[in-house]
Amino acid sequence: MIHEDRSPRLGQFVRVTQGRDTDQYAIVVRIADDKFVWIADGDKRKFDRAKRKNILHLHFYKAHSPEVENSLGETGRVTNGKLRYALTYFLKSLEKKGEEL
Repeated sequence: MIHEDRSPRLGQFVRVTQGRDTDQYAIVVRIADDKFVWIADGDKRKFDRAKRKNILHLHFYKAHSPEVENSLGETGRVTNGKLRYALTYFLKSLEKKGEEL
């Protein structure tokens, strides 16, 4: 769950905890309002077809991708390849830390 004092940010890594995509990892690509965000992973869920998710149905990690955040800030878009690369790097870092995927 997300804490009340922290709001989601662009490029933040999440794990889906409810719905069809349960246990899938994604990145926040747009913030709709205080209850919903849009997520994509660049593979199954492309940037152009991002999924709108309730923040209560996501587990937010402290980590985020500065490359994705910068790209979204500069152009309003991010490539699917950049999303895939960022997620791959993040998942490898989780494995190194010994956290369960």
